[in-house]
Amino acid sequence: MGALRTPRESWVEAGLRALATGGVDAVRVETLAKALGVTKGGFYGYFADRDALLTAMLETWEREAVDNVLDEVAHAEGSVLDKARLAGHLTFSSDRLLPIDLAVRDWARRDPAVAERLRRVDNRRMDLLREAIGTVCSDPDEIEARSLLAFCAAIGSHFLAADHRGRTREEVIARAGDLILNRSAGERP
Repeated sequence: MGALRTPRESWVEAGLRALATGGVDAVRVETLAKALGVTKGGFYGYFADRDALLTAMLETWEREAVDNVLDEVAHAEGSVLDKARLAGHLTFSSDRLLPIDLAVRDWARRDPAVAERLRRVDNRRMDLLREAIGTVCSDPDEIEARSLLAFCAAIGSHFLAADHRGRTREEVIARAGDLILNRSAGERP
């Protein structure tokens, strides 16, 4: 009986962990093999080269961050707004998806193909926001602006290091959501 091969998914997962903690430059075959406790020879049974692994990693990220999230949201109870909040929570407060998402955004700044994939992902996310915000206002320009503000708050809050003068970040984010949805704090679900 031969030695068991390290599954393809293990290489992809190790790559995503390296991406999340060190950026795309940290995704090195030798480093991943060491992290997995195997030789790098098994890598080439699944991938022609590092670029093939990077593509597989992006496919996995897109599936988990959009397809799986939207599938879970579609099966969830509640209003469209509740579902949009759930999608944001699943994506931007996850110890798994958030660091990968932020690393992909950084990578996209230097790689046009990654930027195009990120655009596709973000457009799908914006579609959900447009649908949700369209339930509280009807002006297309306002829907677009509020959707942009909501998305910017979801992503940008992870880069902002400011204090909030006696308020927690969560309180400020909740109030920003109230403003975007044109409701008072007492109307919050």
